[in-house]
Amino acid sequence: MCGIVGLFLKTERYRPDLGRLTAAMLHEMRSRGPDSAGFAVYDEGTPGETRLTLLSEGAEHDWAATAAALESVLDAEVAVRRTLDHAVFSTAGDGRRARQWIIDNVPDLDVLSHGRQIELYKAVGDPDLVAERYDLASRTGTHAIGHTRMATESAITTNGSHPFATGADTCLVHNGSFSNHNQLRRQLRRAGESFQTENDTEVAAGYLSWRLREGDTIDEALMAALEDLDGFYTLAIGIESGFAILRDPIACKPALVAETDDWVAMSSEYRSLAGLPGIEDAELFEPEPGRIYSWSLAA
Repeated sequence: MCGIVGLFLKTERYRPDLGRLTAAMLHEMRSRGPDSAGFAVYDEGTPGETRLTLLSEGAEHDWAATAAALESVLDAEVAVRRTLDHAVFSTAGDGRRARQWIIDNVPDLDVLSHGRQIELYKAVGDPDLVAERYDLASRTGTHAIGHTRMATESAITTNGSHPFATGADTCLVHNGSFSNHNQLRRQLRRAGESFQTENDTEVAAGYLSWRLREGDTIDEALMAALEDLDGFYTLAIGIESGFAILRDPIACKPALVAETDDWVAMSSEYRSLAGLPGIEDAELFEPEPGRIYSWSLAA
């Protein structure tokens, strides 16, 4: 089942309210995914700084010791900001190198995201409690995506929950299923991607990260995905300064989009959109099967 939401703020008008509006949208998807939830929030970032969002699921972790070890690897300072079982590391060092070092050397941590703009949080439990626990409502920024999960085919775990991110400032949420994810995972590992779960959505995230790293635009990457991702799906994707939506050519998973001059939003159901400011004047439409929709901030 699952529920997905995305909100992209085209102007500055509602950026102080990004988290509050996203939390309200996520609340309306509780019945579609009561097992776990997560969200990724994008802000304008700090020039020259990369952030890594890390998770220590079910155990205490010595964040200071890991940060100190990472400093020696990157030859750059690492600042730590902890939120319960998550922590954000900030550094001027190479974010992709930092991600891989943690995956290879700190097995009790999951690297949820890295990049200049993104922070990502997720947990098992009621979506409202997850949003409250990680203070989603107070967060500001340019865009966000979120997910509520009903784990029908896998264990209910935090690291198996959405969103997923493997590349810099690139993440996605997914409603549906991929049939060829094991084959793709093997191919992507040979191309340099690293995975931390067996979730098929992480493979889709890795696929887009690989295509973008090879030089594709998001539209080009998603056009290739229509050929290479076999399954049924609705995707909401966040990238640096951008947001995109893709449904498979059959489009059996629900999706609805609303757009005004100030924002564009999507969700699995209209009730997540109904409380957005100016919804009464928004253009409403169902994304067409196999068509790529993308928006980006003005340079």
